[in-house]
Amino acid sequence: MISHPSFAVEPWRLRETELNLEVLAQSESVFALANGHIGWRGNLDEGEPHGLPGTYLNGVHELHPLPYAEAGYGYPESGETMINVTNGKIIRLLVDDEPFDLRYGELTAHERVLDFRSGLLTRTAEWTTPTGRSLRITSTRLVSLTQRAVAAVAYEVEPLDGDARVVLQSELVANEKLPASGNDPRIAAAVDSPLRSQEHYAQGTRLRLVHCTERSRLLVGAAADHLVEGPEGTTWAAHSEPDISRLTVISSLAPGRRLRLVKFVSYGWSGQRSLPAVHDQVDAALAAARATGWEGLLAEQRAYLDRFWAGADVEVDGDAQIQQAVRFALFHVLQAAARGEERAIPGKGLTGTGYDGHSFWDIESFVLPVLTFTAPKAVAPVLRWRHSTLPVARRRARQLGLAGAAFPWRTITGQECSAYWPAGTAAFHVNADIADAVRRYVNATGDEAFEKGPGLDLLVDTARLWHSLGHHDSQGTFHIDGVTGPDEYSAVARDNLYTNLMAQQNLLAAAEAAVRHPDRARELGVDEEETAAWRDAAGAVAIPYNEALGVHEQAEGFTRCQQWDFDATEAEQYPLLLHFPYFDLYRKQVVKQADLVLAMQMRGDAFTAEEKARNFAYYEALTVRDSSLSACTQSVMAAETGHLRLAYAYLGEAALMDLEDLEHNTRDGLHIASLAGSWIALVLGFGGLRLRDGAFGFSPRLPEQLSRLAFSVVVLGRRLRVEIGGGLARYTLVHGEPLDIHHHGEALTLTAAAPAERPLLPVAAHPEPEQPRTRRPADRQGDRFGGVLGPEGDTPA
Repeated sequence: MISHPSFAVEPWRLRETELNLEVLAQSESVFALANGHIGWRGNLDEGEPHGLPGTYLNGVHELHPLPYAEAGYGYPESGETMINVTNGKIIRLLVDDEPFDLRYGELTAHERVLDFRSGLLTRTAEWTTPTGRSLRITSTRLVSLTQRAVAAVAYEVEPLDGDARVVLQSELVANEKLPASGNDPRIAAAVDSPLRSQEHYAQGTRLRLVHCTERSRLLVGAAADHLVEGPEGTTWAAHSEPDISRLTVISSLAPGRRLRLVKFVSYGWSGQRSLPAVHDQVDAALAAARATGWEGLLAEQRAYLDRFWAGADVEVDGDAQIQQAVRFALFHVLQAAARGEERAIPGKGLTGTGYDGHSFWDIESFVLPVLTFTAPKAVAPVLRWRHSTLPVARRRARQLGLAGAAFPWRTITGQECSAYWPAGTAAFHVNADIADAVRRYVNATGDEAFEKGPGLDLLVDTARLWHSLGHHDSQGTFHIDGVTGPDEYSAVARDNLYTNLMAQQNLLAAAEAAVRHPDRARELGVDEEETAAWRDAAGAVAIPYNEALGVHEQAEGFTRCQQWDFDATEAEQYPLLLHFPYFDLYRKQVVKQADLVLAMQMRGDAFTAEEKARNFAYYEALTVRDSSLSACTQSVMAAETGHLRLAYAYLGEAALMDLEDLEHNTRDGLHIASLAGSWIALVLGFGGLRLRDGAFGFSPRLPEQLSRLAFSVVVLGRRLRVEIGGGLARYTLVHGEPLDIHHHGEALTLTAAAPAERPLLPVAAHPEPEQPRTRRPADRQGDRFGGVLGPEGDTPA
């Protein structure tokens, strides 16, 4: 998309300079606004044309059955699908009775700009009606990062060449007609008109609709209020029906005169509160927005983002496209979580209904690491959401005959929604990924109260799961059988190394946390015998290794399987799961996404440098990246093993996953984990950031295509700025108490008064690894890949 001439490459904005209907659905995703609670896709104000209408509230879903041709014990029975709720974006325009529709008349100019610093989506259009009247239409849209339940739009119309009679219709609309949702009639039934009217209201300039979902029984409320500014004689009237509430504004405009409408919208939902309570909730949020005013909302939004960027910005010199992409990524990762407040982060955020709006393990393993070091206050609420689902996860474990808690592979409420056992229930590593997120958050923030409370609960229940899922053999080795690791092309394996190493860490972290908090541990029934059993299992965990090849095995026996015939596989046959049976994939050496390579990133302490180099080369030749989660991990480990040009290529793939629509499904929403992966590739890959057992360090290195990389991280209440370039790494403690770090293993103590500079160490040379035929990532050439450079070049304070 951004390589198209209509998309400019600018450091702080995404700008579309002409409308492209052929990528309208994709642009709706990239121009989406959200705050973790509300999501507004970047649909046109007038509602049509559209690719996928989308207004979402985090957690609002509908249920549908999951029937099976051959049922089995323990199969999930009900699915959950995120639904499109009441649309408050719509402002229709009629000019002398002609509807403003870009498919008619002549669109002489059209521009949309998403500004990462202001948090605003602005649109400017100049349109000539089929009868020859020309107008300029401008709109500015925000979803508030400070007022959780509030979104707003400012909309202006100005005639350019003569008097015009203008009508605006500002609407709340429920049960919009959606495009076909695929071949599954169960999901189609769940999302087709899922809302049942409970209340509709329109009076003065105020509108309100309250609905209830059919099966999940959730109340959903939306309200709107307006400020109208126009010439004398401007009038308005309100009207409501069960699925629509509308304010109609009528005005006669002369050239140079404008009609301006500011629309404040509030949302609320609940599965427990009454209709009057939800009614009052949205009215109260609306009153707060009106009291703040449009300019106040803009000021709050800018101040919030100024604070965020001060501690989160990443500066990249040498590649304008990557510079734009990483800020785009950070902005959308923030939008996915900022005000989620104990709700999940869906895999697509609140930008589209891809994956049915479900949350997966990639939130803990890819998104939360970024937020932990850039916006740590957004992390604990996500982990508290996981904690709130513990009762469901415990019941699931009992159903599976296990102790502790078995967290779901994909979910909205905590119930398992995956109908495919090998890639769902068998992917037990999600439990260790949650524990890893707890461990990382506590180590990076020092939040002892969280660790003592929800954190310890999560660590204990996940440790109990591993101890009951695994077993000791006659030699005392601890095995975990019948599991699926991150690589979904290898299912139900014995001793998946990623799973084993993450479980090992989980068991030890739980034992150590229980020692730190003995009173709470006793409340949970944890005693010395149980922690000793956890430590024994961790110390004896199986580590599959092929002595003849000198590499670790992704799972026991993996390297003895037949290799996939890559030479006979054409580029158009990827992703493989759409062209080959799973049976064939499962029995061959072919890797969908980084698995053992991810283990080396997450548990680097378990491998020597030589082992990492050999492992990376071996699995690089097998990994086809049929998942958007893979490129960033391969970038990190390519950088660590000395393949900087390759790491740079993988960075480009992770960063441009949605801006270039590389997976051809950006229309369904953004890949939030891959967006997070652009930060991971830069900061963990080229910055070399590692946090292990409380030790915080860097091993920086840069590819020759980049002349400078600078970023900030927040750790233990301090803000640290790292700048890499000119053969040096410079560490500056911006504020906070002295901080101990490591630079390539050398211990440093940083103080606010004295930045430290250290030379970059030379990178050991290794033979360039091979990739499967047609699957080598596209090489990058820095700024030569960039588009039209925009006018902005400044950096926020």
